[in-house]
Amino acid sequence: MHIRGDHAELVVGGRLDVRSAADARTVLHSAVDDGVGDLVLDLSELEFWDATGLGVIMGAHRRAGRCGRRLVLRGVPPQMQRLLVATRLHRILAIEGGIGVESLPRV
Repeated sequence: MHIRGDHAELVVGGRLDVRSAADARTVLHSAVDDGVGDLVLDLSELEFWDATGLGVIMGAHRRAGRCGRRLVLRGVPPQMQRLLVATRLHRILAIEGGIGVESLPRV
């Protein structure tokens, strides 16, 4: 897993899973705490996430809300869009451009 960027936009790549969760959480929390306005999380380079990785994203979302900020997901790969729809988190998280639920293959 790699994360690059600043307190306004971060690009997440590789795998966001149980192995990388602690490091990702630290970087995301620092970005939320050190900035203002929307924090854009670009997931276009993300290859995989598991339940732990999704928990890190949700934790950052909650922390951003407490700080008066908004976490915005950008470039969510299709397989991860399906997971967000299946868990109904697409209704809670801000997703740039939204998710075309009708266009996603049924699971």
